[in-house]
Amino acid sequence: MSYIRRIIEDDLTEKLFASGAVLIKGPKSCGKTETAKQFAKSILEMDRDRQVPVIMATNPQLLLAGETPRLIDEWQEQPEIWNYIRHEVDDRKAKGQFILTGSSNPNDNVKLHSGAGRFTVVQMDTMSWQESGYSSGSIRLSDLLEGSATDFYEPGTSLEFIIDKILKGGWPALLNESQRNAITMNSSYVDLLCEVDMSRASAVKRDPLKVRSLLRSLARNTATLVDNKTLEQDVKTSERNDLSRNTITEYLDALSRLMILYEQPAFNLHIRSSASLRKSPKRHLCDTSLATAALGLDSESLLRDIKYSGFLFETLAIHELNVYAKANDANVFHYCDSYGLEVDAIVQKRNGNYAAFEIKLGVGYINEAAENLKKFQKNIDTSRMDLPKSLNIITGTGFSHRRPDGINVISLASLGK
Repeated sequence: MSYIRRIIEDDLTEKLFASGAVLIKGPKSCGKTETAKQFAKSILEMDRDRQVPVIMATNPQLLLAGETPRLIDEWQEQPEIWNYIRHEVDDRKAKGQFILTGSSNPNDNVKLHSGAGRFTVVQMDTMSWQESGYSSGSIRLSDLLEGSATDFYEPGTSLEFIIDKILKGGWPALLNESQRNAITMNSSYVDLLCEVDMSRASAVKRDPLKVRSLLRSLARNTATLVDNKTLEQDVKTSERNDLSRNTITEYLDALSRLMILYEQPAFNLHIRSSASLRKSPKRHLCDTSLATAALGLDSESLLRDIKYSGFLFETLAIHELNVYAKANDANVFHYCDSYGLEVDAIVQKRNGNYAAFEIKLGVGYINEAAENLKKFQKNIDTSRMDLPKSLNIITGTGFSHRRPDGINVISLASLGK
């Protein structure tokens, strides 16, 4: 399969011009190495070259010799290389010297000096629908964040298509695979995560059965506000397994190191009412396919449980917004207050511009979502902050159009950066 251009490439290019080294972070198999290879002039594979440990123990600078940018792939296999790269960047006094890729962060006990002024970071996700060719990208997040999107109309897509993509996920290697093969490969990914990767990430032997129980609980509770106490009870009830609160915290930390777990933070908003804002994040696995693989689901199970499929669709839409938000120097939040008012996603740029999004798999809840967005906007204290640049509803099976009240209804198959 030929290489498919990734959205992060513009960010990577900019940061290579700005800093001596760029770190590309992302979950295993999301395409970091292949993208880095498009820019690198020489490559060192830290996890494959058997000479690396020997050279690290004798003359580590030899590993950094080569045409630049030099790709240091899976750098966390020898985390001390970070400090040598930092010094090398200082000595060379040149930009774009190194690209580092890694699918996990090193343990806290590894002494790494700050890379400030030498390193920049690019966060990579699995492939978005725009990258995969499933979305036309005609409705740009950049326009929604400026309130400048023009009138539009595009058809939506089928429920079966959406469920197929939820199950297959955004892994580059599975783009042209059948759903059956993709499910098999994603199940193997979860197996390795439970049996190998979690222990390696924390340098402590983890119980694969307990890891799997926690993954299944996170999958069941995807796109919801769930704290560690709730996860503990859910594992005990649903999995017949005991996980202490401390163990859950440690496992969640390891999943974060592996960039498998994404926490969508709460939005800090100035509101007119006396409601208090919820501070807890929503939790999502980095790709919907891992949630379905952890639970052993297929297309038939998802078609039978449309309510749960709606939660998975929300996680999918948040994934898409994350990819497009990074391309616009923006972050993705959620809103929830003590009166029960929730907004699924708030995307905010660094300059303060923001847009609000409700996410609905089907068309049956569009009107309800629109009223929710209006209620949200009405509650904003405009003496302290601006109104959102746009109000939007992301849908799966519905068509893309602007409602008479000005709210945008956007098929996921139309959304882009």
